[in-house]
Amino acid sequence: MSEKMLSAGRGAVFLTALSAISQVLGFFYRVVLSRLVGAEVMGLYQLVMPAYSVILSLTAVGVTSACSNLTSQHLALGSRRAADQTVATSLRLFFLLLLPVGTAVILGSDAISVYLLGDARTQLGLILLVPCVALTGVENIHKHFFYGSGVVRPPAVVELLEQFVRTLAVIALLVLFLPQYPERVVGLIVGGMVICEVFSAVTLVVLYRRRMGRRTLTGRTEEGRVRRRRILSIALPVGFNALLGNLLGAANSALIPQKLVEGGVDRSEAMSQFGVVCGMTLPMLSLPIVFLGALNLVLVPRLARAQALDRPGQARRLVSQAVSAVALLTLPSMALMVVVGPDLGRAMFHQEGVGEFLIPLACVMAMSCFCSVLCASLNGVGRQRTVAAISLLGGVVQLGFTLALVPLPGVGMGGYVAGAVVSTALELGLCLRQLARSVGLKIQPFQWLTAPGLAALLAGLTGNLLFRVLKDSGLDPVPAGLSTLVFFLVLYLAALQAQGVQAREVLRLDW
Repeated sequence: MSEKMLSAGRGAVFLTALSAISQVLGFFYRVVLSRLVGAEVMGLYQLVMPAYSVILSLTAVGVTSACSNLTSQHLALGSRRAADQTVATSLRLFFLLLLPVGTAVILGSDAISVYLLGDARTQLGLILLVPCVALTGVENIHKHFFYGSGVVRPPAVVELLEQFVRTLAVIALLVLFLPQYPERVVGLIVGGMVICEVFSAVTLVVLYRRRMGRRTLTGRTEEGRVRRRRILSIALPVGFNALLGNLLGAANSALIPQKLVEGGVDRSEAMSQFGVVCGMTLPMLSLPIVFLGALNLVLVPRLARAQALDRPGQARRLVSQAVSAVALLTLPSMALMVVVGPDLGRAMFHQEGVGEFLIPLACVMAMSCFCSVLCASLNGVGRQRTVAAISLLGGVVQLGFTLALVPLPGVGMGGYVAGAVVSTALELGLCLRQLARSVGLKIQPFQWLTAPGLAALLAGLTGNLLFRVLKDSGLDPVPAGLSTLVFFLVLYLAALQAQGVQAREVLRLDW
């Protein structure tokens, strides 16, 4: 496979295959991590990660997006020199932004951990996030240069190897230094992340230098003032939108344990409940949806091309087929996870609470998949601001539910789950409405919901009965689950066929 841009179908297969491996490895990592550190430390870790996203949005997200956009333009015009200058300027701007932000985080880590994150035990992890963000920014700028130039293989392979390095580094640190206080355990986890980012950043810089050797830099240069202005014109709005979204997510994550405590839950138990739902159940549900990243990566440039050529019919067809593909893959995945999820959670995480909110969270995950492809479609037709506004509105609604319902006795995490259902449904409805306005998209309820939904429901209910019967007969959950999986897939495909839906046609890769 050459380093030139892959065709849409081959690119989707390549990225989906790597994504599947990465998803399985990431799930294995979380399983081992949860067993080593427990639900309470997982909750503390979930508090730290939104802060990581906020720091990245303040420093790297906008610059990364600008670098990808502008280097793509320069290389399309044959100016490798201007592309190299854009990467260098992006790196300088990133470190200029990181210097004050990182200093503020380190000096104010005590106050941030206590008053913003709500738990002083996150301080060490918060401090270690700064070098982690520095390396991540370098990695992402070079990674998105490759994606912007249409070279898929190097960054995708490095990202997969990064998963291996992170898993080995974190597990090795925990095995060597446990037992420790919870704060130090969180620090060890973030320390393992730093090690893997060293690998990724160094590898991508070396690959970039080999590809963009000084002797091969041809084409015109770009004036520094013009280059900086172009980078900032893209980086500032993108970074601002990302910052608002991540701030809402961080505020929501920080408030959930605090509101649980207000409702009478013990602090340690509150952190454990938060860790089970957000650090175990949701990652487990995301395991089957490895296809989304590749689908969106293929969809966005094709929609942009259709929009540029003024072909609204082609844009409508692309969006409709993408939504049909998501429905065909996501709905049965969530139905199957509802059946085997409680046993899978107990076997993997050794936590009974993993299956408590499984059905509503599976609905949330299914709607999130639809939202993902619809947001990608809106981005493809140039409606980035609309996507940002819808995402922010959903975050505000989720935060409102957390503030109002989580502190209520007897509600607790159920309030967060209810907020996730309502906010995701709202985002889904708004995305559909905006796409209908933008490209004249017509909703197809039978193709998108009724046919795959009924087939998934039939397969799920029957599979659930079979799974219980096999377990009650004394069969181990693993072979019982595998047998149920085979039966589930055959029944699901047969139910689709009976309704006149050809799965092969919907999922073909030549669109």
